Amino acid sequence: MRLNQFTYYALRLCLYLAEHPDRTCTVREIAEWFGISRDHLVKVAHKLASLDFVSSTKGRGGGLRLAREASDITLAAIVKATEPDFYTVECFDAVRNTCRITKSCGLKHILNDATQAFLGTLEKRTLASVAHPRLSVPPL
Repeated sequence: MRLNQFTYYALRLCLYLAEHPDRTCTVREIAEWFGISRDHLVKVAHKLASLDFVSSTKGRGGGLRLAREASDITLAAIVKATEPDFYTVECFDAVRNTCRITKSCGLKHILNDATQAFLGTLEKRTLASVAHPRLSVPPL
């Protein structure tokens, strides 16, 4: 299984905010810290704000903060909200499935179990459990 880049950036952005709970952070700051596209991160931040993972303020002194406590946001919640699907193989997608052995195949059940285990692991972890607050680090 591989997360798409959007989801990975969403996790990184939320983690950064969890590590800086004492202040508002800008998209530019976060993008520069990770060395990723600011334009792409703006889209990620907008989506996370629309999903109520982050709060956004505009203007001078504006930026992003987590909308909830880091201990209340599971990694699974972010991943489920930002991944388009969890089709590890084509037979998981009933509309596009062309596999000839779908009805008799036992592999799809094992792969489904693996996907559920993956999400179950992420469900047990919160942003707070993986963040290391950096209260004394000044902004870039």
